[in-house]
Amino acid sequence: MDTSEIQRIARIEDANWWYRERRAIVSRELPHLGVPGVALDVGAATGGTARVLQRRGWHVTAVDLNPDAVALARERGVDAHQGDARYLQCPTSRYDLVLALDVLEHIEEDARAAAEIARVLRPGGVALVSVPCDMELWSAHDVAAGRVRRYERQDLITLIEDAGLMVERLWSAGVLLRPLLRRLRHRSPRREDLAPLPPPVNAALARLCAMERRLPVSGRPGTRVFVRARRPWGAAIGADGGP
Repeated sequence: MDTSEIQRIARIEDANWWYRERRAIVSRELPHLGVPGVALDVGAATGGTARVLQRRGWHVTAVDLNPDAVALARERGVDAHQGDARYLQCPTSRYDLVLALDVLEHIEEDARAAAEIARVLRPGGVALVSVPCDMELWSAHDVAAGRVRRYERQDLITLIEDAGLMVERLWSAGVLLRPLLRRLRHRSPRREDLAPLPPPVNAALARLCAMERRLPVSGRPGTRVFVRARRPWGAAIGADGGP
């Protein structure tokens, strides 16, 4: 992701419906994790989600490959560092929570990155991961976003379990948005999630996301899939991940 894209994220992410919904999902998961502890946000971009954790009392370290993103996150008060998700310069068994939101789909060696997430989690610690789902939705949008894949639900489960983590919950997001986004993204490679939207459109999409939260649709196909996984107590994680 180039400098102009990073700067655009910084400008829009506080108000943009897509980023707001992702932060809301993280906020809803935090009560399942117990008291705030030490967290690592992998692929943190400009630190929007890291700041959510900070406000909830977590001590957060953010990592991103892009130096411009790291600089912007630091300007916003986030302890951010440049780093590669495949080779995290972080202590083993250190973190209570690791986030990797919309990161793994950009990495050819996603198994290596998943293994690193498992390595740096403490026993009993939780990983929260999101990825775009379903190769049926693959379009020029994915190419423009720098993705190398979309995930089937079972493929994501296998990736996480092979890293040595235990899946606690798997659910879809963007179920109600799927027909609309599928139509838009097959028409144009433009990155809709980063494009400035007219306020009424942004508000309408936010309301649709809020409606989805109240409906029993999380098991249906959406545009993204989330997983909450835990490092088992007593399970040794090797340097290359896996039990």
